[in-house]
Amino acid sequence: MNEVWKKPPVSLQTYQGMVGKEIGVSSWHLLDQGRIDTYADVIEDHQFIHVDPERARKETAFGTTIAHGFLTMSLMSIMSYEVMPVVEGTAMGVNYGFDKLRFISPVKSGKRVRGRFVLAEATLRKPKELLSRTNVTVEIEGEEKPALVADWLGLIYFN
Repeated sequence: MNEVWKKPPVSLQTYQGMVGKEIGVSSWHLLDQGRIDTYADVIEDHQFIHVDPERARKETAFGTTIAHGFLTMSLMSIMSYEVMPVVEGTAMGVNYGFDKLRFISPVKSGKRVRGRFVLAEATLRKPKELLSRTNVTVEIEGEEKPALVADWLGLIYFN
């Protein structure tokens, strides 16, 4: 079970009162070569910059392999479960996509990333449907620039 469902839920009014505020920062998540290789197998993207450490060291400015951008992005799900509250009466939440997603800096193999979440919008579209927009910055441990920034949309459906 995701940790988010173990936390006490917040009221819709409380959730909407969080708009414009940082909700929290996730724990660090390691992007090691094993995780990168597994992801490469799943999506069938075996470009050498991701899976061949020796060649990446010799032929790229990175000096090592880097994580796929979409791998880094996909970790936002577990990061959000650590940070974002559940709204009372939620039947389910679904990913609605992104209004903006930019990969700012590559994540080198062996680095850790974490997500910083700011609730930007929480608007009832229908009596039992809430549009939630969250500004997410995925930070790289020890790096000045983030891995990515995103305006992430979610729909929360109520019982």
